[in-house]
Amino acid sequence: MKEVLVGLAAAVVVLLAANGVAVTPFLLLGLIAGMVWMLAEGRSAGWRFEVVEAPAPGSGHAPVTFDDVGGQEVPKRELMEALEFVRKAEKVARLGIRPLKGILLAGPPGTGKTLMAKAAAHYTDSVFLSVSGSQFVEMYAGIGAQRVRKLFRDARELARRQGKDSAMIFIDEIEVLGGRRGQHAGHVEYDQTLNQLLVEMDGLTQSDPVRVLVIGATNRADLLDPALLRPGRFDRIVQVDLPDREGRLHILKIHARGKPLADDVDLEAVARDTFGFSGAHLENLLNEAAILAMRAGRERIGAQEIRDAIDKVMMGERLDRKPRREELWRVSCHEMGHALVAELVRPGAVASVTVTSRGRALGYMRQTPVDDQYLYTRDELLGQVAVCLGGAVAEEIVFGGRSTGSAADFEQAAQLAERIVHAGLSNLGIVHRERLSPAALHEEIQRILRQEEQRVRELLSDRQTVLKELARKLLEDEVVPGDELRDRLSRSGFEPASLAAGS
Repeated sequence: MKEVLVGLAAAVVVLLAANGVAVTPFLLLGLIAGMVWMLAEGRSAGWRFEVVEAPAPGSGHAPVTFDDVGGQEVPKRELMEALEFVRKAEKVARLGIRPLKGILLAGPPGTGKTLMAKAAAHYTDSVFLSVSGSQFVEMYAGIGAQRVRKLFRDARELARRQGKDSAMIFIDEIEVLGGRRGQHAGHVEYDQTLNQLLVEMDGLTQSDPVRVLVIGATNRADLLDPALLRPGRFDRIVQVDLPDREGRLHILKIHARGKPLADDVDLEAVARDTFGFSGAHLENLLNEAAILAMRAGRERIGAQEIRDAIDKVMMGERLDRKPRREELWRVSCHEMGHALVAELVRPGAVASVTVTSRGRALGYMRQTPVDDQYLYTRDELLGQVAVCLGGAVAEEIVFGGRSTGSAADFEQAAQLAERIVHAGLSNLGIVHRERLSPAALHEEIQRILRQEEQRVRELLSDRQTVLKELARKLLEDEVVPGDELRDRLSRSGFEPASLAAGS
């Protein structure tokens, strides 16, 4: 049909030109119309949605299943329960149940939301179309709405071609497409695009030959328009959070498949040391460890490569810059100050201390959490403030002054102090975040910082000899593992438990 129309248009132009009619305006108008049509269809800028099809038998590629999603057992169960409405459509219709139209996956980046959506498509035997919210945003009014209509139309058409009765549309970064209306002054394109999405979702019914389910993913659910989250549109919100220790161990085992691990690698210890890592971080960790093993010419990935990979994922690539000897001595004292205070506040906290430059840091002290922790007491938060201030106070004790290397530590300490105030754990008692004056907040934060600074100064002043001895060791070896640090503390006559009690 398109070819016939193009041919007729060309014939009309030729006929008009033969009769002496100026055809240039018609050609320009046709060119503009063609460009607008190509833009709406997504052909001018390479706009496409991703179609994920099941691998052909014997291709050597396995489909994505829920077994490939680790560390998210609760979200998986919740999502699979919601998907039963798609798998058992006939039973749902007999019971008069309104089918689900949308499921929202909300959580931090790298937690497996896209992987779960692909597994959901395989679980329900649906065609899978994937787009990003940013692909619907254009400067021309109406283009985004046209793309939404095309997306739903093509989902149904693709399902019919493949002989399937269900299709799944995955919209990543849905907060770009579904943000609150009225927030973009002078630009109604966002609102028109969202309105079209709402209309398309309202049009989904159980009687459709092809049942369409929309899955959205976002890490900013608070930005979404309320109309998008009401029942009848996104009926279920599945929270996909960072994995706990058992979840991290599960993810590590999944990504360790096909990787030759040495006998000294303990994945349970790695899971314990990676608190706060997402699934993407853990995958990257094992990949970086494999790269380090290849660089070293080893056949298997050892515990040392794993430790180096953790540091790299957390801090960045090791840099070639070599500070002067005087600077390195200051950095050694600074980092050892952090480490000593960490061991005094919470024995066994230090995983390693190093003066190796990574990212923007000339050195760093990495702590190991004993277990995943979600609630903190006042004393625990004050202990974290003390650890942040340990480096600057150590410099002051050894050199008589501080350096610019403590700026990030001070910022982190102030954030912890503010958290103490807002949690009602400070001398101000219970406060209202919005009604607390900036002056009162600043004064209380300063009081907390001065109090902890004095406490750290007293702790380290009594242990200057140990501080300097361990700093020299760090300067010579560049890295001091936590076990060696605690062993030297013990041989110096300071047991960690007694130090913590004395603090």
